[in-house]
Amino acid sequence: MAKRPVAPVVSGPTLGDEQTALTTKASAGKVLVLNVWGSWCAPCRAEAPDLVRAAAATRDRADFIGLNTRDLDPIPAKAFVRSFGIGYPSIYDPSGKLLLEFSSQLPPSGIPSTLVVDKDGRVAARIIGKTTEATLVGVIDDVAAGK
Repeated sequence: MAKRPVAPVVSGPTLGDEQTALTTKASAGKVLVLNVWGSWCAPCRAEAPDLVRAAAATRDRADFIGLNTRDLDPIPAKAFVRSFGIGYPSIYDPSGKLLLEFSSQLPPSGIPSTLVVDKDGRVAARIIGKTTEATLVGVIDDVAAGK
């Protein structure tokens, strides 16, 4: 198996509570799923229900964090979260600056994108474009099992 690249750890304001910083560092012993999205992005809207279901199905072995990008006003982003019942937090990145930290793993224009980071903080999988619950749960299960 090729050596996995270390995932960047970024910190930024939490969408909905901009005074509280949120980081992309996973909890000990858990897989981290980082989903990059924007309220203006049609494929993001299409995959949101799948992400909500995948997060619920894997909550014992994975932490989900969103990275909301290029929503210059947080109001549409907050409405997106409410309308889809997204229960995991998102970092608010209106300028896209934090997204650039992931440029070696994710294309800055490839939204939505999802990174799955293993328990050692290394990028185990990346999904460019819309994902599904089945795909994501399968990847999380494999990564959590050490594959």
